[in-house]
Amino acid sequence: MKAIWKWFALMPLTIPLLVAAVSTPRPAGQPAEEWRFAVSGDARNCGDVVMPEIAAAVQQRDAAFYWHLGDFRFIRLIDEDIQHEGIYRAQPLDQAGYLKVAWDVFIVNQMIPFGATPVFLSIGNHETIPPKTRDDWIFQFTHWLDQPALRANAENQVVRSYYHWTMRGVDFISLDNATRDQFDGAQLAWLRGVLHSDEKDPAVRTIVLGMHEALPESISSGHSMNESLQGTESGRQVYAEMLGARDTYHKHIYLLSSHSHYYAENIFDTDYWRSHGGVLPGWIVGTAGAERYALPAAAESGHHARTNVYGYLLARVRSDGNIRFEFEEVKESAVAADVIGRFTKPFVDWCFAANSDANRAAPPVPTPLFPK
Repeated sequence: MKAIWKWFALMPLTIPLLVAAVSTPRPAGQPAEEWRFAVSGDARNCGDVVMPEIAAAVQQRDAAFYWHLGDFRFIRLIDEDIQHEGIYRAQPLDQAGYLKVAWDVFIVNQMIPFGATPVFLSIGNHETIPPKTRDDWIFQFTHWLDQPALRANAENQVVRSYYHWTMRGVDFISLDNATRDQFDGAQLAWLRGVLHSDEKDPAVRTIVLGMHEALPESISSGHSMNESLQGTESGRQVYAEMLGARDTYHKHIYLLSSHSHYYAENIFDTDYWRSHGGVLPGWIVGTAGAERYALPAAAESGHHARTNVYGYLLARVRSDGNIRFEFEEVKESAVAADVIGRFTKPFVDWCFAANSDANRAAPPVPTPLFPK
């Protein structure tokens, strides 16, 4: 017992040493004509069970990096996975104790498993639930927001919640729409500057735009930037900018998001965008551990949508700038024995069978780490 608590007491000192590996580049093993990256979001509730398996799969696929689109922890309530981890079964947390360790536990259980694979983090709405703030998030995750791949771009010299990086002819842009006042004027001006540079640069063939909430007028409009007037108007402006980059400057454009806890593709094939400029390729992949949501009615046909699944989007980038995206499911059979040991088999079963708004039952009562 004392040994466990001694280790945990040293965790704040250990984390900087452990996370140093996360953004250390490793040689790419893909053929020159193709390389890969992976993306998903929404890892609350059961992310400590699911994300290590995503990390293992991403490493096995030899992905150049993993991109997390936000919602690391629930914040409003204690995540079920934290309640069921061995150390917290020994001494359960109250809400105040949970808020002190929630993001540290995310780093240890969900980021460290990526090892040498670089990780990029986008901010989600749950990262700004009081008492947490955007500034708190920036401070906690500065290691990822100030890594060498980001500092290489002049537009990233200030550490903030939106940024971009370029890799092999692709510009990856991570935006912040975690609160309903976004996108604000400063972020829009920054984005237009980045896009202007991309449009003039023939070496940039492709732009991948990622964020937590989907841009407006998608199949998930009821749970997206449409939920606020500022989000609707500014999100439409961003979509129009991306249409211009495609139609005028002939860039390949791809739009990635999470927030809705299911998988869906072709999400902007809607009446609105068909009559307001055109349909851009877009995906929702909120499948990294959060409570699974029912699919919206608009996704029932033609959008290749799935719910009650966990997994990630695997992107295959071709030398001509085209990207092919495939959803890779993570099944319960892939959960490692050490993860099952830390969280118990009944809880892992619950994550895969009942962590869903359609059939959500109470998780099993945490079993004490040291029964009396």
